[in-house]
Amino acid sequence: MSRMKILHILDHSIPLHSGYTFRSRAIIEQQRGFGWQTAHLTGTKQGKSEQGEEEVDGLCFYRTGSPNGYLSKLPLINQLSVITSLNHRLDSVIEREKPDVLHAHSPCLNGIAALRAGKRHQLPVVYECRAFWEDAAADHGTSNEWGLRYRLTRAVETYVFKNADAVTTICEGLRKDIIDRGIAADKVTVIPNAVDINRFSAERGTDQTLANELGLAGKSVLGFIGSFYAYEGLPLLLDAMPAILEVSPDVRLLLVGGGPQEQLLKQKTKEMGLVDAVVFTGRVPHDGVHNYYDLVDIFVYPRLPMRLTDLVTPLKPLEAMAQRRLVVASDVGGHKELIEDGKNGLLFSADSADDLAKTVLKLLSDRESWSTFQDNGRAFVENERNWEKSVGYYKQVYPMAQGK
Repeated sequence: MSRMKILHILDHSIPLHSGYTFRSRAIIEQQRGFGWQTAHLTGTKQGKSEQGEEEVDGLCFYRTGSPNGYLSKLPLINQLSVITSLNHRLDSVIEREKPDVLHAHSPCLNGIAALRAGKRHQLPVVYECRAFWEDAAADHGTSNEWGLRYRLTRAVETYVFKNADAVTTICEGLRKDIIDRGIAADKVTVIPNAVDINRFSAERGTDQTLANELGLAGKSVLGFIGSFYAYEGLPLLLDAMPAILEVSPDVRLLLVGGGPQEQLLKQKTKEMGLVDAVVFTGRVPHDGVHNYYDLVDIFVYPRLPMRLTDLVTPLKPLEAMAQRRLVVASDVGGHKELIEDGKNGLLFSADSADDLAKTVLKLLSDRESWSTFQDNGRAFVENERNWEKSVGYYKQVYPMAQGK
């Protein structure tokens, strides 16, 4: 397989920062580490690009120009223009790169374009589902769950599953849902989220200057680092704070990031009289985020129970474990794929501020157990959720797609 060339077809990529782009980069870097050749094309969601190619961190990305015209501005119809633009761009990239496999990543628009190009150029297509975008849209309020747009998106992606030569996804929850749509189980492979353990070190000490600036020196720090979406359940964490502070008044909550709920969270913090106990940093540069991880004793992930969180595993708890941080999380399906309650973290009843508070206080009162949780979390990442092992599963996927 060392001579194999894979053309990755992506929604967006670095230099944009998101869990999506970081996973893409990790996959590409690890595949190159295996000796495989890779090429990379992004769709119109990448945004405006003055040139058709861009080099970022030593990787060359082909870009797709934004569609023009009246139809490209109409809801739903504009999605067809996204497919058409990417479809045309694929022809030139395929002619230049001559890949052996087309590997399209979510959303399904990329899958449709890849299937069309694969048929024209007689190339096998692997489709990677990272989340069901209709569920995310329902959570963000841009579509109604099981409404027309929701069902249409779901039907299009099911079409891609059925027609791709192989399907991959990021966790067992998504795999089960895909299989339940009538897709053969042996066609669907899990390529789980992982971390580069070399980029997450537990050996660094706390940045005392930063701790002093944020008022966290000498405090027990709860933390969340990520995007403030509704499904993350951060208001629930604020609801739990009074009960936590009543028992442990030296606790502080560090919220790093931003997003749709940022202003709501800040307003709720004021209304609850928690301004002195909750620290908002806003978004921080990705290359400096490790300094904020080092400030936190216990990371809390209070995701709410819904299809999205039951089916999809997040990346952030793995990063926390890699840095030997304690993890407390709601017992939604995505978390339960990562956290074994009482071994590498603690789970609490989703949507229960009372149980969240009790679980945090239990951990704060038993500091002798911390090293065991930290050791188990780090071992889980090193042994099960490292990129070399995760990306290694493609060694079976690509030959399957090629019919070998």
